[in-house]
Amino acid sequence: MMQVKEVPPISFLFFRTEAQINTLTQFLPVSQELYKEAVKNKIPITGPVHWHYHSFTGGEQQAFTLEIALPVAYVLEEYDGNFHFKRTGAFKCLALVHEGNWLDFPRSYDVAFHYIADNKLEPLAVNREIYINVDFKHPEANVSEIQIGLK
Repeated sequence: MMQVKEVPPISFLFFRTEAQINTLTQFLPVSQELYKEAVKNKIPITGPVHWHYHSFTGGEQQAFTLEIALPVAYVLEEYDGNFHFKRTGAFKCLALVHEGNWLDFPRSYDVAFHYIADNKLEPLAVNREIYINVDFKHPEANVSEIQIGLK
């Protein structure tokens, strides 16, 4: 099921880098490091890991900004570590749940972008993937929410 919704502001502990689609797997360990950093600093974790894609419009060779973000209870103002903190604004998006292997994400994105076009919505070049359940041994058990930013 797809829905247009507005995600309220969220505080994140996050990692930012430039990436390409074919380099994403090298960043998988970052999520565990974010969890460790939050626990070390006694910051409550408030949700599952997100991957945010900024300025990504398709194409395996296209460079874009990747943020791997862990929702946390608050921004630690005096933080001096390997990551960053931010509080986002509200995020208007088209949201849909993807169940199964991440290799099938292109199909879900295709359905979503057809919906956007058919309904004359205006996408931003900002997408989020929220990893509700991650199962590396049994990827058919993965559950993710895809959020495509809208103007």
